[in-house]
Amino acid sequence: MSKCPADFNFFDQQVLNCPYEFYRTLQEQAPVYHLPGTNIYMVTRHADIKKLLKDTEVYSNNFNHLLKGPEPAPEVTAIYAQAWQPVDTLITADPPRHKTYRTLVNKVFNAKRVDAMEDYMTAIVHELIDSFIARGECDFVRDFTTPLPVYVIADQLGVPRADLTAFKRWSDSFARRLSQMATPEEQLEDARNIVEFQMYFADMIARRRADPRDDMISDLVTTEIEDPDNGEIRPLNMEELQSLLQQLLVAGNETTTSALTGGMVSLIQNPAQLKELQEHPEKIPNAVEEILRMESPSAGMWRVVKKDSDVHGVSIPKDSLLMLRYHAANRDRALFTDPNALDIDRANAEEHIAFGQGVHFCPGAMLARKEMTVALRALLARLENFQLIEEKSDLGYWPNIVLRGLKEVHIRFSAR
Repeated sequence: MSKCPADFNFFDQQVLNCPYEFYRTLQEQAPVYHLPGTNIYMVTRHADIKKLLKDTEVYSNNFNHLLKGPEPAPEVTAIYAQAWQPVDTLITADPPRHKTYRTLVNKVFNAKRVDAMEDYMTAIVHELIDSFIARGECDFVRDFTTPLPVYVIADQLGVPRADLTAFKRWSDSFARRLSQMATPEEQLEDARNIVEFQMYFADMIARRRADPRDDMISDLVTTEIEDPDNGEIRPLNMEELQSLLQQLLVAGNETTTSALTGGMVSLIQNPAQLKELQEHPEKIPNAVEEILRMESPSAGMWRVVKKDSDVHGVSIPKDSLLMLRYHAANRDRALFTDPNALDIDRANAEEHIAFGQGVHFCPGAMLARKEMTVALRALLARLENFQLIEEKSDLGYWPNIVLRGLKEVHIRFSAR
């Protein structure tokens, strides 16, 4: 007997770990689904999400209020009150305000700059592989997929690699806050980490104002913008700088870590595909698109409904929330044949929406693609006979409805 949407609890960890039956059920029976007991409407079809992403007037990105979570404890609020409050810049800003900050970040992540980084990324990748190749095994997340994007974004921002551990801790707290699934104890820990992040970068910003260098923080503190509210030309204020740096930090590492980790697991679990990729490394760019489609590390994104609307005959009241489920859209049978199978030769793999669409298309997409391509090229050139060390691994996903990443992956290999 076939299941219906009510048979699933989206917030259950088992469903988050393996949501594919749930996604198919929704796409076939309820493409716009009101999650029971909430004001959230989940959209799962690829074509619908692409259409809704274009309508920024009705479906707003201004979900900053969600980041506070449901009625935070007084001690959590008190910690956040010690630092700078969130402002709408990139991810939570709508046009025309969004354009001011997007134009700025586009200059930082332009194609010329990213292409020029390839040799530098390659050197980092080989340095990381050198650190574990002799052991014949590694903690893939700790030893490779975490440090690679964190080193890259830290170097570009202009902060010391020695602070890698703090970077990762801060980034994890931002990601967990976005998840809306933190426990009270975790909310307290996240508040402390986020305020610590702000104080660290306030000091870094002051140093760069006094002594600019060739790095992203210097670019941000020395540039001027047209104020989105009154049109005046002015430097970025501290709230704007903190907001942009926070987003660069999280977007610059969490998603790439998750995509590379999930991609390697999928390749190991599909040895014929892995062998084909090792024998034909020219297929790596398309394999990267297929991995992004399969893994969708930004599994979904919020939109706030600004006025009563109707999608597929479902009435959605003003002030409701949409969960645009990119992860489901990238497994949509209407577009992708056999969508739950890894196919490095998939002709339309790049039609995925892992980076979103429209004005909020991820500005770091080029950087993420470059990191993944360079990483896979080096890993597959230097290592072979990959195996998962299942007794050491935890192939469950972190409890997060926005970001999707595996907890712990250990692999065994031999040098080629």
